[in-house]
Amino acid sequence: MAVEHKTSPFLSDREDDVFSPEVEYQRNSSNVESPQLSRKSLCQLEDSEKSGILLNSPWTLWHDRYVRGATAAEYAANLRKIYTFRTVQSFWSVFNNIPKTSQLGSRASYHCMRGMRRPIWEDEENAGGGYWKMRCPKETTDEVWKELLLAVIGEQFENCMGKGDQVCGVSVSLRDRDDIIQIWNTNAAVGNQSKVLEKVRTLLPDVDFRDHFYKCHKEHTAFEGQKPKISKPPGFPNVF
Repeated sequence: MAVEHKTSPFLSDREDDVFSPEVEYQRNSSNVESPQLSRKSLCQLEDSEKSGILLNSPWTLWHDRYVRGATAAEYAANLRKIYTFRTVQSFWSVFNNIPKTSQLGSRASYHCMRGMRRPIWEDEENAGGGYWKMRCPKETTDEVWKELLLAVIGEQFENCMGKGDQVCGVSVSLRDRDDIIQIWNTNAAVGNQSKVLEKVRTLLPDVDFRDHFYKCHKEHTAFEGQKPKISKPPGFPNVF
C-alpha cells in the first residue's frame, strides 16, 4: 500500500485538509517537552479512525529525549506516546500538527512503530530484530523523516525484506551535527538478505547518507535482555 499524498485529495500534506487541532505541550517530570494533542483533537481523530482509509497496520508515534547511560527501564520511563493511528487521514492529521523534527532540539527523537510496540530493543516484539542506522545532513532531516514515514506505513519496503522479515519501525534522532535515522526490522537472522538501503537511496536519491550499517539489537553491549551464546571453534582455549 503506497501512501502518496500527491495523488489523492485525502492524502494532502496541507495542515487544514483534514482538521487543524491545537497542539499542546506537556512538560513531564524529567523536564522533557513532549507533543501532546488536545482533547478536542483526539475526539476528531477518533472520528477519522472510523471512516478513513485503513492502513495495513496500526502505527504508533513516540517521542523521547536521549539521556546518556540510561538503563532500559529509565529509557522506557522517558518515552511518551503521541498517538496510534490506523488510517491515512489520522496519520496526516497527527503529522501536520506536531513539531517538525527540525523544531525538536538536540537529543530529541521521534519513533514510528508498527502496532503498539515500543522503540525498545529488549521488548519481546523487538528483541529478535535489529536496525539499519545511517546519518543524514541536518538540512535534509525533515524531508527524510517524512518520506521514510510514508514508505514505512505504506509498506513500500515489503518487497525488500528477507523471508519472514518485515520493517517494524523508523526513528529519527536529532544530534549536534548530522542527525540519525534508524529503520527497525523484526528478524535479524535474515537482515543481510534485505535491500532496505537500496530502497532508501531510491526514495531519497539526492540525500547524502553517511556511516550506514546494520546491527542486531542483541549485539549491543547495552542490551539488557538475554544475549546469544558465543560458540567457540574446537580447540579454542578458555580464557579466565
